[in-house]
Amino acid sequence: MNASYKRRLFLKGSLTVGAVGVAAGAGLLSPRDVLAAWPKAAFETKELSAALNELWGGSDLEESAEIEVKAPDIAENGAVVPVTVSTSMDGVESIAIAAPNNPSALVADFKLGEGALPYASTRIKMGETGDVVAIVNKGGKLYSARKQVKVTIGGCGG
Repeated sequence: MNASYKRRLFLKGSLTVGAVGVAAGAGLLSPRDVLAAWPKAAFETKELSAALNELWGGSDLEESAEIEVKAPDIAENGAVVPVTVSTSMDGVESIAIAAPNNPSALVADFKLGEGALPYASTRIKMGETGDVVAIVNKGGKLYSARKQVKVTIGGCGG
């Protein structure tokens, strides 16, 4: 590398750090608004119905064949269980993932913007064998599907 290239690289990095610093100082990168809307109580409760009440004010679930839950039949490591939820429903507002046998039943809640593809994928931690429940909120009504995952080691419980 020649000196000119190194100088150009250094200046680019300095400008980037400066711009990020100004944005953070102006409050543009602050997560305040996001954290204020975080439903902390829903993620701390042990019962799925209580978590759903905290999130949406109700816990009546209707089973739906339009929801697909992909997860392994056997999770060799409960600390990292890949889960994917998708649905063919239109107008989905959010997708939540729960593991009722965990110390905290609610694992994830994805808010979807208008026109977003109703799809969510993440890795969850499971303490023991049990169901992974996908909950889809559409028009204020809750739909669900579940898949049992056998956990062989690890997870929330050690």
